[in-house]
Amino acid sequence: MHQMYGTPYYIAPEVLVGTYTEKCDLWSIGVILYIMLCGRPPFNGATEEQIIARVKQGMWSFKGDIWSDISDSAKDLVEKLMCKDPTRRLSAVDAL
Repeated sequence: MHQMYGTPYYIAPEVLVGTYTEKCDLWSIGVILYIMLCGRPPFNGATEEQIIARVKQGMWSFKGDIWSDISDSAKDLVEKLMCKDPTRRLSAVDAL
């Protein structure tokens, strides 16, 4: 796949580069799970450009008090879904 589709909050870093597989969808699922667990996106910014720059870096964290109440297994799943390296990212089958 080579077309770039998606919204800045949910788009995988490799989509921004232009070469990606179905693993980009697992990244998006990780972002959705992150938001569901803590109520905010892992990447934020005042503009789309700022958000995209942060997504490209692929750096995010479990900062904030809310994460102390989240199970280790939920955090582990988010980490494995939002692994910047798509070859190390969970597949859909493995995520199940």
